[in-house]
Amino acid sequence: MASVSIPAGTTVLLLDIEGTTTPITFVKDILFPYIREHLEDHLSTHWEEDECKQDVHLLKKQMEEDMKQNRACPVHTVDQTVHTDEEKAIREVVENVLWQMAADRKSTALKQLQGHMWRSAYSSGRIKGEVYQDVTPSIRRWRELGLKIFIYSSGSVEAQKLLFGHSVEGDLLELFDGHFDTSMGAKVDGKSYERIAERIGCQPEEITFLTDVTREAKAAEDAGVNVVIVVRPGNLELTDEERASYSLITSFSQLEPTGRG
Repeated sequence: MASVSIPAGTTVLLLDIEGTTTPITFVKDILFPYIREHLEDHLSTHWEEDECKQDVHLLKKQMEEDMKQNRACPVHTVDQTVHTDEEKAIREVVENVLWQMAADRKSTALKQLQGHMWRSAYSSGRIKGEVYQDVTPSIRRWRELGLKIFIYSSGSVEAQKLLFGHSVEGDLLELFDGHFDTSMGAKVDGKSYERIAERIGCQPEEITFLTDVTREAKAAEDAGVNVVIVVRPGNLELTDEERASYSLITSFSQLEPTGRG
């Protein structure tokens, strides 16, 4: 695949993680199974600690919201009686978290709990963040050109920092100027990209967003952001129409400043 020019006027590159900087398999085969396997132990061990209490409180608020919206949910009673049975309370949280994960929910409550669990796994060295080999050298090159580099992922900012701070290549956090998550809004909502531009202090057209998901790409374009689609092994296949509609790269090394390559 030939080089692709970074759109003229770009001052910021906004990067997705899953399927873009990092293999989808890392999330699906390592991060998520870790949560499923260690969730009950984590809650039992930390149940009385403030951080865990806050995580559970957010999850219960999310359950209440889901019930109001008539979303299917395995837990039909949310603390309507005082739990004398801690195990029962933990079981309810476990069922809800597993249900949200099975439905691929992106709720802030879920992401916060996952982030806290991954923190202990990364800091103990049980997990190391994976990044494609072309990512680090390319970001260093883009920074030398004066571009700012930000992350926008549905994973929490904390989870993002853990992945890049404890990566297979060491601590990569110095490569990034900032991180955004779904607290800015959903990635398939154009308003989210407007908020990000405002937070960075630039115009949407100064941002080029790299993602593997065309629904996210469309939302970004709706906000006036430039888009490049990243095609990696294991990513969702693009239709012929999508391939014709977007600039495509299979490696960050193909993205060159305007007028080069």
